[in-house]
Amino acid sequence: MNQGSDKDISDKLKSIHDEDMQSSHNKSELVKENTTDEVSQYIPNETVEVHENFRAPDELLKAQSLANLLDTAVKLPFINFRVGLDSLVGLIPGIGDTIMLMASLRILYLGNKMNVPKPLQKKMLINSLIDYGLGFFPIVGDIIDLFFKANQRNVRIIEQWWVAENKDKIDALAKKQYEEWQKAQDQNN
Repeated sequence: MNQGSDKDISDKLKSIHDEDMQSSHNKSELVKENTTDEVSQYIPNETVEVHENFRAPDELLKAQSLANLLDTAVKLPFINFRVGLDSLVGLIPGIGDTIMLMASLRILYLGNKMNVPKPLQKKMLINSLIDYGLGFFPIVGDIIDLFFKANQRNVRIIEQWWVAENKDKIDALAKKQYEEWQKAQDQNN
């Protein structure tokens, strides 16, 4: 009787083990399916050919450089705050703000050259006009202008639009670069 009960216990343990293994297998399949679904949403549905020299257009790079010059070129000593020519030249009543408006409109021109949609260009123009209008309020307008940074805002609009338009190419290039890096890592190991 002792031998039979040992066999029964052994059979029950084996049954529990088999059920547990099946459950683990089902869970791993479920995880694999869900992971595949999550990853596949980041992989373009169609194969996108991208040249390895693919990069942001020159107009965007020029706009970024100009915005940095106008809004964040100079670090104020003793405090961690940056200002640009817009804030400094804008201190000259009337003419300073007009000169900076012309420089700000250059960013809009570069966005127009890139074919940024008209509603976004309108938003950029409003940012520039707000920045210009702040110059008509001595001291208070200049202080607000330190924080508004219209040129940086306008460049962010262009950047976000360009990234959205080129997401498939950016993703394909990142995937290609990752695969090359992974291959190099595998060769080193």
